[in-house]
Amino acid sequence: MKTSLSTSVVLAAVAHPDDIEFMMAGTLLLLREAGAELHVWNLSHGDCGSVIHPRNELIKLRRQEAQAAADLAGATLHPPLFDDFCIFYDEPSLLRVAAVVRAIRPTLILTHSPEDYMEDHQHTARLVATAAFSRAAPNFATEPPQPPYALPVAIYHAMPHGLRDVVRRPVTPDLFVNITPVLARKRALLACHRSQQAWLDATQDMPAYLESMAAMSRTVGILSGRFEHAEGWRRHSHLGFAAANYDPLSALLTDHATTPPL
Repeated sequence: MKTSLSTSVVLAAVAHPDDIEFMMAGTLLLLREAGAELHVWNLSHGDCGSVIHPRNELIKLRRQEAQAAADLAGATLHPPLFDDFCIFYDEPSLLRVAAVVRAIRPTLILTHSPEDYMEDHQHTARLVATAAFSRAAPNFATEPPQPPYALPVAIYHAMPHGLRDVVRRPVTPDLFVNITPVLARKRALLACHRSQQAWLDATQDMPAYLESMAAMSRTVGILSGRFEHAEGWRRHSHLGFAAANYDPLSALLTDHATTPPL
């Protein structure tokens, strides 16, 4: 199981359109600058994220917004599989998620925190991790069928929204990525999701969602003890995925990353 950092294939897999832009777009932009191939995937349509638009209209609108953000980031966008609130960790869902992962063949995966404020995020993290774990097992038949691939893969979990787990305990990253140089570009990616302003204002007390994103990255930057704005990451266990020293995120972003201060 060997791969080259110069051929790193990165998959950012999240629950909803705009989750990538809130929590991991800065890191993605830096990975793109480092030469990685980027793939982005929202597992759900985002069909419940509005108090204004009807469902079918919203699905089309949010797909357009996600495509605009992907184009701006230089990434390939993959189509959703599920409706909002209907991402479940079950066999039918896993077979479909595993098929997409095998088709992309990522060597580096960015996904949600396994402890987050809503189940769609948590289930996405579990589905993606199991799909990656089973990537090389020929007897695990995906739906639709996709051949296995025997490359190492590293999974990194983003910070949860609000920087706390589901019972409000603070979450501390084990790697900080300096996104200060790309913050304006990250803001532009998030701004592509224009339909979300009214929804977040009405349901999650986030009246200025661009500023909420910047405030969160500023808080993570303070936690780093080094950067003005940062995104935080926790590396998934390497067991079953890659060698213990396979840490492509740190290797690709050497000039932009640091571990927590003592």
